[in-house]
Amino acid sequence: MVDDVPGTVSEPVPEPDIALDRPSRPSASVEAPWALSAGAVAKALGVTATHGLTEAEVTTRRLRHGPNSLTAHRRRSAWSILFAQFKSLIMALLAAAAGVAYAFGETLEAGAVLVVILLNTAIGFFTEWRAVRSMEALFAMGSVTTRVRRGGRIVDVPAEDLVPGEIVVLEGGDVVTADLRILTGSKLQADESALTGESVPVGKGVEASRPEAPLAERRSMLYKGTSLTRGSGHAVATATGMATELGAITKLVAEAGEEATPLEKRLALLARKLIWITLAITVFVTVAGALMGKPILLMIETGIALAVAAIPEGLPVVATIALARGLRRMARRNALVRRLSSVETLGATGVICTDKTGTLTENRMTLTRVNVATGEVDLPAAASDGLLGEALTIGVLCNNASVTEAGDSTGDPLEVALLQAGAAAGLHRDALIAALPEVAEEAFDADVKMMATFHAHDGGFRVAVKGAPEAVLLAAT
Repeated sequence: MVDDVPGTVSEPVPEPDIALDRPSRPSASVEAPWALSAGAVAKALGVTATHGLTEAEVTTRRLRHGPNSLTAHRRRSAWSILFAQFKSLIMALLAAAAGVAYAFGETLEAGAVLVVILLNTAIGFFTEWRAVRSMEALFAMGSVTTRVRRGGRIVDVPAEDLVPGEIVVLEGGDVVTADLRILTGSKLQADESALTGESVPVGKGVEASRPEAPLAERRSMLYKGTSLTRGSGHAVATATGMATELGAITKLVAEAGEEATPLEKRLALLARKLIWITLAITVFVTVAGALMGKPILLMIETGIALAVAAIPEGLPVVATIALARGLRRMARRNALVRRLSSVETLGATGVICTDKTGTLTENRMTLTRVNVATGEVDLPAAASDGLLGEALTIGVLCNNASVTEAGDSTGDPLEVALLQAGAAAGLHRDALIAALPEVAEEAFDADVKMMATFHAHDGGFRVAVKGAPEAVLLAAT
């Protein structure tokens, strides 16, 4: 419930001069920084919020901690991609068949099998090579800059250059490029779905958390790979690169072994069966011919020829062409697959069970229906209706998100949806704020489940409130 009078706007907390008594030897890392005060963390890292690190200190710490980047997967060379095409058992069986056929003078049969092997290898190689290089090109485009305070000045630096102890300047919409302990903040919220699976932005603040608090409850921390949805402030980097929480996940992923796909398992099973079948045919024909008085060498050659003929040379080519076609169709839909055989794994998936909208989706919301006293109204609709217009006006005024004319948006997805619905009905935030200037705000509080903004109007104030229905209705009674 909003009881404060206008003029009690939540202003950004002044930047404290933290850790003036800088230790001569700052520790390389801080254990459980979320459980320590902001001043204690900054002091342990040997930095002040108003000055930041010097260039000399940054250079020294970078040599100690390394670049602020995750361990990249080793670049796959053309030779490794080519060699991978021969790793299946059925390809080895075909190569053995070609060798045996050539040894017994069946040059035509041996040549035909070699053509099949080369064709299958060429299709698989060029398809995977293009996919791998496309993904590497995407990774190379992912460079990000971060605003930091160095030597008392705010500068933009590449995220890879961050070191522990950096004072990072935070603004809504920023990508978090290291694990950070918040020093000062105003209305900070972060999207941590990449780490916790929760798509709803969580509030952040300066207050320390319990030492045993799980990652999702560490309100004083921001983590690499997440993003700020709103607010501003300052934070100190406590971990970079592989020492971050995201780095720990990356290490687990890198250590996980690759499993064979269902198609690879079935082809390997078929190859093993064919080996026994070909051996059985060779032995049977040789023994049967010998018992009938035929020359032993002739029977051995006949048995081997029949065994080679039993091998389905066209099977690998058919499978590779089918997978390559699936990979190209996925590429046209902007989906890149690094391994050709992985296409079959996705194709064999019948049901995908998901939760947490925003984790596997684009984390966007759209307002499609409003329930007012006169009934439900489907959007988009003109705001001429009194109750609908009032509801949309409140949603636009009591809002901290922003949407540009180009359609780019920053802020809470719910607030962005309210702004877009208002704009579609002719209610633009800039025009409303010009007519009803905002003079105070009560930020959303998880305890009261409401947010309110105060606007100057006819010598008084108009208060716009939004929140949980039960909380708003209770406050209105």
